[in-house]
Amino acid sequence: MVSILIDRIGELVTQDGPARRDAAVVVEGDRIAWIGPAADAPAADERIDADGAAVIPGFVDSHAHLMFAGDRAAEFAARMAGAKYTGGGIRTTVAATRAAGDDQLLANGRRLTAEMRRQGTTTVEIKSGYGLTVADEERSLRLARELTGETTFLGAHVVPDGDPDAYVELVTGPMLAAAAPYAKWIDVFCDRGAFTGEQARAVLTAGIAAGLQPRLHANQLEAGPGVQLAVDLGAASADHCTHLTPADLDALAGGDTVATLLPGAEFSTRSPYPDARALLDAGVTVALATDCNPGSSYTSSMPFCIALAVREMGMTPAEALWSATAGGARALRRDDIGRLIVGARADLAVLDAPSFLHLAYRPGVPLIRTVLHNGVPQ
Repeated sequence: MVSILIDRIGELVTQDGPARRDAAVVVEGDRIAWIGPAADAPAADERIDADGAAVIPGFVDSHAHLMFAGDRAAEFAARMAGAKYTGGGIRTTVAATRAAGDDQLLANGRRLTAEMRRQGTTTVEIKSGYGLTVADEERSLRLARELTGETTFLGAHVVPDGDPDAYVELVTGPMLAAAAPYAKWIDVFCDRGAFTGEQARAVLTAGIAAGLQPRLHANQLEAGPGVQLAVDLGAASADHCTHLTPADLDALAGGDTVATLLPGAEFSTRSPYPDARALLDAGVTVALATDCNPGSSYTSSMPFCIALAVREMGMTPAEALWSATAGGARALRRDDIGRLIVGARADLAVLDAPSFLHLAYRPGVPLIRTVLHNGVPQ
């Protein structure tokens, strides 16, 4: 088993306490084996000289839509010219995805996950939801499983055509049966123009009965039943949380559902940003994720989302980094990622900067120097 010493670290962010100075890390295989003062570091087979740079946990992107084909740049340009976002463009991507071959879909997924890795993301959740037929949802998840273990069945993304109740029956019946072997999670878009609270409950309860864990898109376009439904069903996360009522805040604060915020979507749709400060002050656990998708948030950059959270959502740089690492792990109900502690998975990033503060301080600058994923330098 190869061991790697990472030393001359300027600032080590473990997310298990305050940042540490003059520390070193030893990785053995795919796990962190030792953390302590650099002067006491044990010998290792290989060495990475951080040269005074900061070391942080790998980012955990707990909400991404990477199984798609096509491009919606024209839709983005229209929004920048004043058109409002309605979510209706999802159907454009559905048509392109259905027409694409397996090799094309998988190649696009590999391209995006590699893009994420270069920017420090070591764990990503990938949703289906651009197939919306039994066969296309099954293949999206089957292909996504080649890229991550965190796969989510999102057959209830939008109603492709016809009767919404009949489509819910399809999603909770044959489509769920085909998708479940390749999925860990089940999700539903509960919002204006998508699925009602009653329909969303039916989808999620069917998924739970099939052995999948719930999470859902909630309250992106307007206040509605999504957040409280998530808490009621014990969902791991309620994602977007852009429009919240006091009752929504109380529900999240009283449960263990993570509020996953997706500022890339607000950036790309010119919508109001979520109030992260209100969530944090209420005691809610907050995660940050990219929502990477071709329509409403075509970014793969967690550092960009950190900068937006600090600039637009009332988060401190430390809170934003925690939400992009340990918070994302909580949203996936994982305790082996998102932190640098002995026994955790050896997923980390060496920055090209002396402090994690630079992630927000220098937006748009490529600050990831080296990434270790499962203990392997990338």
